[in-house]
Amino acid sequence: MPMVLRALLLSALLTLLPVGIGVAVSGDATLERRPAAYRGTDLAAFDTTKAVVQRAPFCDLVPAAAVREALGEKATLAAYGNGEQSEAFPGGEVAHEYGCRFAPADATADPGGSGDATVTGEARGWVFAPPVTAEAAQALAESSVTKACAALPSAPAYGAPSTGVLCAGEAVRTASFRGLFGDAWLACSLTLPVDVPEDDLVERAGRWCVAVAQAASVPLT
Repeated sequence: MPMVLRALLLSALLTLLPVGIGVAVSGDATLERRPAAYRGTDLAAFDTTKAVVQRAPFCDLVPAAAVREALGEKATLAAYGNGEQSEAFPGGEVAHEYGCRFAPADATADPGGSGDATVTGEARGWVFAPPVTAEAAQALAESSVTKACAALPSAPAYGAPSTGVLCAGEAVRTASFRGLFGDAWLACSLTLPVDVPEDDLVERAGRWCVAVAQAASVPLT
């Protein structure tokens, strides 16, 4: 989804509900969220109905192995939180989501989401901070299909409702899955050079998105 459209749609969903940040205190015990083990699960084999996604920061819970498998190399994390300015939005607008961008050290950011040829590869994940209704989620899913982004046929479920799209750029392509988990709108994407076969890109994106969903679903323990 183009970043401008994404920002406009999100702005219509904002609420004043408080959101947790991943650490809580219960009595004398401090509760924390800890990373889950990475197993490299295909999206088609992942039951998204059992994932309880938190509308909270999760970037530090994404396994490094998932990033390496998705991009084929180590990457640097750039994370942003609710209420912070982010390159993920045009003009440095304030984000109303929690998101992560993993990219190789020599990769150039593409803040407009245009598929610029300077982007060698990146893996992203983000969850909206405000709650999202099923009706709003359906609109978000439908708006993900644009002139630049075609719907993936028979895309595995990634929440309900959900969608999968393939976006073409000059030198890169992006596969993305996004959907509603309870009241949490979760999205993920994987961008790789066009010489990576489309089937390989979609498969790797699916596994990456499972890792994002699992990280975002880590409960307080």
